[in-house]
Amino acid sequence: MAQVTAAMVKELRQITDAPMMECKKALVEADGDIEKAIDVLRVNGLAKAVKKAGRDTNEGTIGAYISEDGKTGSLIEVSCETDFVATNAKFKGFVQDLAKVVAECDPADIDALLACPMGEGTVDDALKESIFVIGENQKVVRFQRVSVEKGRIASYVHHDGKHATLVVFNFGKPETAENDEFNTFAHDVAMQVIASDPISARREDIPEDVIEHEKEIYRAQAAESGRPEKFWEGIVNGRLKKFFQERALTEQAFVKDGNVTVGELAANISKKLEDAVNIVSFVRFNFGEE
Repeated sequence: MAQVTAAMVKELRQITDAPMMECKKALVEADGDIEKAIDVLRVNGLAKAVKKAGRDTNEGTIGAYISEDGKTGSLIEVSCETDFVATNAKFKGFVQDLAKVVAECDPADIDALLACPMGEGTVDDALKESIFVIGENQKVVRFQRVSVEKGRIASYVHHDGKHATLVVFNFGKPETAENDEFNTFAHDVAMQVIASDPISARREDIPEDVIEHEKEIYRAQAAESGRPEKFWEGIVNGRLKKFFQERALTEQAFVKDGNVTVGELAANISKKLEDAVNIVSFVRFNFGEE
């Protein structure tokens, strides 16, 4: 039996654009003969798989990954054709594996991600293999990687796979990362991000142009209110305060207990653990949104 080399597999992939592992299997079956291997791939449905690569991908899922030390995290959105595949365990597992590659390879963009090592080949190879095996077109839509030096990252993926977040926490003591109360708090905050749709972790992190836009609306509302002009600034400030309470994470009422804010929860956990626990930032993906 002829030896199947990496160069032969690469050549067959260039000719057929078939997944790497399928090329290897075909070459083994064809005893190293490229032309026969092409026929094997055609018989096994390669033309059909290639055709699938042009289909629309309007469904999909979001995967999250946190490193073992909790200091690096990633989100990735991958699309497919149908909801049936989007909820398929094999597809979701593949997306989860891609999230791990993002965290470990730290690619600059999607092209760089596709070139990252994965399994016996690259992410591009693995993606083509997944398309071939699952039978639907799949695309990497976007991803994001975050890290923290002194602290921990928490993740939450909603059960539908369409909403996911990473929340970055900063603290001083290494043992805080392993504390059960902290981890419960961190998980609750991550769920809050999905449930309450904040703009940023703190009011001072909300972009100035967003705040100014809100002020313009409130000034116009004050002018239309019929109240004397001397009251307008108070109206604007009152509505801006409410805006911060709704859109700044630390000022939001906690979804599990409306009598306390997320910021107050952070202060409480800091006191209990005798450590300064701060919510630094978050990343949130909603499927299909930029």
